[in-house]
Amino acid sequence: LAMRVAFLGLGHMGVPMACNLVGAGHDVVGFDVVEGAREAARASGLRVVDSATDAVADAEVVITMFAAGHQVIDAYRGGAGRPGLLAAAPGGILFVDCSTIAVDEARAAHALAEAAGLRSVDAPVSGGVVGAENATLTFMVGGSDPDVDAARPLLEVMGARVVHCGGPGLGQAAKVCNNMILAASQIVVAEAFVLGERLGLSHRALFDVAAHASGQCWALTTNCPVPGLVPSSPANRGFEPGFAGALMDKDLGLAEKAVELTGVDARMGMLARTIYREFVDGGGAGRDFSGIIESVRAPSDDPRSTA
Repeated sequence: LAMRVAFLGLGHMGVPMACNLVGAGHDVVGFDVVEGAREAARASGLRVVDSATDAVADAEVVITMFAAGHQVIDAYRGGAGRPGLLAAAPGGILFVDCSTIAVDEARAAHALAEAAGLRSVDAPVSGGVVGAENATLTFMVGGSDPDVDAARPLLEVMGARVVHCGGPGLGQAAKVCNNMILAASQIVVAEAFVLGERLGLSHRALFDVAAHASGQCWALTTNCPVPGLVPSSPANRGFEPGFAGALMDKDLGLAEKAVELTGVDARMGMLARTIYREFVDGGGAGRDFSGIIESVRAPSDDPRSTA
């Protein structure tokens, strides 16, 4: 059945996700606080309104895709004379937050929605812009069984896999663990290519071996950090994101917070945190995070490279 959906947050991920909902026959209205994002969304064929509260006023489901947890909380609550989304929304509707935020922030957002008599799930995504465009995202969902079931038809339009990870906040827990794995693997894939270069091994030979051996991983076969091997990888576009270094740095900050809260001895994950912080500080904030290979090459600069 077609649903009335308010989609808030029309960035590189939000616009293709919302367009896929429209293509599946849902009635979608969008909003973004950035005027340029609203214009780009209109150019993509989305119906866009002038305020978030206008967007949610007649919605059955509200999807948020924001950059930070405090933005989710502030939008839900409102303040300083600005009405919040929860107060503006019809009773009983479902909020689906696809932002990547801290576990405690996701639980706080859920508690606010529950106190307002509304339903909510946290549903962060993995798969990047390519996944958003091709509707192949993975959704990691936290919430009650009935609420996840209510969100599932929309999530299945925007993604290829929907995993119910448990109660409120556990979708975000899965996301932070996944991206800590991704960060570390992207770094070591980059290191392996640079090492291969220094040893005289061609990029193609290394890829053809590792992609079909025990080194196979998403950072290699989808987000390959050297051009010419995986047509869709950002390396072919000068590391235009994709998934920007600033976003990986943010996600690793969430991982660091979770590690501190739990006391886990996550030395490899926290080393990845340090390396990506240096990458962002060195100008990588707006580049795809696979551009970390250039940081590996810089201190390893060696004329013996033959790749």
